[in-house]
Amino acid sequence: MGPLELKVLESLWGRGRAATVRHVQPSFPGLAYTTLMTTLDRLYRKGVLRRCRLGRAFGYEPRCSRDELFGDIMSGQVSDLLASCHDSTALLSTLVQAVGHADAELLDELEALVRTERRRLRSDDK
Repeated sequence: MGPLELKVLESLWGRGRAATVRHVQPSFPGLAYTTLMTTLDRLYRKGVLRRCRLGRAFGYEPRCSRDELFGDIMSGQVSDLLASCHDSTALLSTLVQAVGHADAELLDELEALVRTERRRLRSDDK
């Protein structure tokens, strides 16, 4: 996802309803209408936006929340890293250190999430 795509998504999340290019354009002064239209279409084709008719124009709205989108992106990236890494312990250790440096309280949340996922996996095995 490029920087412009992320800014467009932020604008749409802030609106809370479907928006046409004309609705979104005031948030992007100096950006050509066609550039914004292409960006919205590209996000639609990536599956990030829904598209519907609003009069004679297309309206666009996000398919999911910001947190859901970034969670999906991170999940895919972490899965790719784990698949390509020979030493997953080093990767996981780096993740834990990064979380700890960002906010020590997040380590407690991470630990609780790990316990919850273990319980879920055990119940799935039964």
